[in-house]
Amino acid sequence: MQLDGLNKEQKLGVTTTEGPLLILAGAGSGKTRVLTYRTAYLIEEMGVKPYNIMAITFTNKAAKEMRERIDKLVGNEDGGVWVSTFHSACVRILRRFAERIGYGNNFTIYDSDDSKTLIKHILKDLQIDSKRFKEKMFMGEISSAKNELIGSLEYRNRFSNDYKLNVVGQVYQEYEARLRQNNAFDFDDLIMKTVELFKTVPEVLNLYQDRLHYIMVDEYQDTNNAQFQLIRLLAGRRQNLCVVGDDDQSIYKFRGANIYNILNFEKHFPDAKVIKLEQNYRSTQVILDAANGVIKNNVGRKAKKLWTEKSGGDKITFRQFESAYEEADYIAMDITSKCRDGLYSYMDDAILYRTNAQSRILEEKLMHLNIPYKIIGGVNFYSRMEIKDILSYLHVIENVQDEIAIRRIINVPKRGIGAASLEKVSTFARANGYSFYESLLKAKDIPTLGKAADKIKKFTDLIEELREDTKTNKRIALLIRNVYEMSGYAEALRLENTEESKARLENLEELYAKGVSYDEGTEEPTLTGFLEEVALVAQIDDLEESKDYVVLMTLHSAKGLEFPNVYMAGMEDGLFPGFMSMMAGDDSEDMEEERRLCYVGITRAKERLVMTAAKKRMLRGEIQYSSASRFIKEIPNNLLDNNSPSMYELGFAGRKEDTFSPKKPARSIATSYGSSGSSYQNSYSSTSSSIYGARKPSMASGSYGSGVQKKLPAYIVGDKVKHRKFGEGVVSDILDKGRDYEVTVLFDTAGPKKMFASFAKLEKI
Repeated sequence: MQLDGLNKEQKLGVTTTEGPLLILAGAGSGKTRVLTYRTAYLIEEMGVKPYNIMAITFTNKAAKEMRERIDKLVGNEDGGVWVSTFHSACVRILRRFAERIGYGNNFTIYDSDDSKTLIKHILKDLQIDSKRFKEKMFMGEISSAKNELIGSLEYRNRFSNDYKLNVVGQVYQEYEARLRQNNAFDFDDLIMKTVELFKTVPEVLNLYQDRLHYIMVDEYQDTNNAQFQLIRLLAGRRQNLCVVGDDDQSIYKFRGANIYNILNFEKHFPDAKVIKLEQNYRSTQVILDAANGVIKNNVGRKAKKLWTEKSGGDKITFRQFESAYEEADYIAMDITSKCRDGLYSYMDDAILYRTNAQSRILEEKLMHLNIPYKIIGGVNFYSRMEIKDILSYLHVIENVQDEIAIRRIINVPKRGIGAASLEKVSTFARANGYSFYESLLKAKDIPTLGKAADKIKKFTDLIEELREDTKTNKRIALLIRNVYEMSGYAEALRLENTEESKARLENLEELYAKGVSYDEGTEEPTLTGFLEEVALVAQIDDLEESKDYVVLMTLHSAKGLEFPNVYMAGMEDGLFPGFMSMMAGDDSEDMEEERRLCYVGITRAKERLVMTAAKKRMLRGEIQYSSASRFIKEIPNNLLDNNSPSMYELGFAGRKEDTFSPKKPARSIATSYGSSGSSYQNSYSSTSSSIYGARKPSMASGSYGSGVQKKLPAYIVGDKVKHRKFGEGVVSDILDKGRDYEVTVLFDTAGPKKMFASFAKLEKI
């Protein structure tokens, strides 16, 4: 074989064929090339039959790409290389041998909706309160247990003294029993049951060990314990196991990935050889030096340092703005400028952020400048289920004739109002000439409804209360919050307590932030006006016809991708890294995972990297004051452009309010972009500073309409107070900011925080 196109380390990875091998492949180092060439080398040079080789990847897309590249090198032969995902491989094995562990070979594979439905039935049969214990909570706990190969009996024994987990154990045990009764596997079972098959039926394991002489695993840093045990069993006899991965890109702990599978590879396989691929073929040396500067601060890693033959490169741009609005303005205008000057096309640009909720402001700014974009790994902010649900509530409050909106939300969250009941209401409406909502109001007059009439009345009472509230309260933000709190929508997500539900809660809070922005930037805010503005923003042209668009995505979604021009937005302590990671400590596993996520973001950039931060940002419905991310400070100062602040200027905590100019327009931004920037500034100025006046109107003191006085806090400087998130602290300052009081609290664990009194809900203790 011709290996001239490979560097020294890549050649070594290809030709080291016997025994366990760990290839530490840094970002952009050509690992897929090594795997495909290694497969071809085994076939062409070592005389290994394709049938005796297995390559495992994590996604169908990656498996398809690898299979195609192998076919180009060695041709497509019958009984070829087994290239598969973990789950596809296990399905293939179980289809042959499921009967050996008590299942039929024609088993059904349950998706998440099937599993949720089954658990729902189990909760009903076991008389477990589904309002207190949500289906998705059980799904998450059971999935985590299966990823650790913990069966239901072991789970119950482990957690017999924990009330909540003991309930989970009961459901898990019944769930397993009914899956077997239904001859079904869920997604996690596919690996768990294959491991069980191999351990309990040795002749089946021997069959596959006889066949598979060489096994290769891609993205090894993302494997969980069940996947590790599966691979360990398959490779147990010959030990010809080659794993490729990068511990510095292990960012899926929340999905069950165990970084110690790769960190402890030599302990698991004492004869293992280790090869490092450190030459990068993607990015400039400046970008790689920045990535190296950040990731070296992690303790739990294998030492490596990326380098490239592309010396130099543009310095990294870092900009810190007064607000998230100015940050989004800058990014949108910078993209416009670079495209106008012919430096980049839209398709060259990517905006990366830590949480999905950050996309809302960025989307709006891109739309204002007519910049085509697409959300990758997510959906448009206003198309997300939870946002559409709350907007439907608002539509009903504004117009009770909107039957489509009513039908969407009447049982969201669940109120026990089913399709049959709605059909009875619809029949009554048609027979008597009423609108659908009028018929709901007359539910007691529909004899066929029975107990459903009481449930419908609770819904209409809620809508009527919210409608009445709009007559006195003109603050759209407060209305939004009342909707998702009074309806029980937010509480249902809190009880669900999964990563998905937490993200959805963040999105609700971002919609609230949109309401605050609208209130502060509009002379006479109205619900009609707000819904019109949202409708116009949400109208997005179909971008599938052209690939020339900017992509927006979370940092997790960006793994494996690359772009010439990358923007990393929201580089602030408390957002990235997140508050909980900061609370865990600088040397915690959580903080190290956040740092790896930053490393992944930096190494997506090929030519240019822009990192931005905001001093003030609304998070979880509160104004947060933030300093620049500690990850920015870990980048060597000589790599940042000359216009960036010095490292001593990056800290924001403790600076006096009078050093800000909240109402000052983004003059430098507009000037940088000439006439187009100036014209855009006019449309921006009405909302650019709205976030500075943001606050949650107090329910006790009524609305903040004309002539209504704000309520004095119930505490004074020196009082000890308690915050629901930051814990206990002492009030150090209270400033009158016109529409609200700004309170500074020195918290025992979280340090100094500034917040508006009506937002903070501080409790005097």
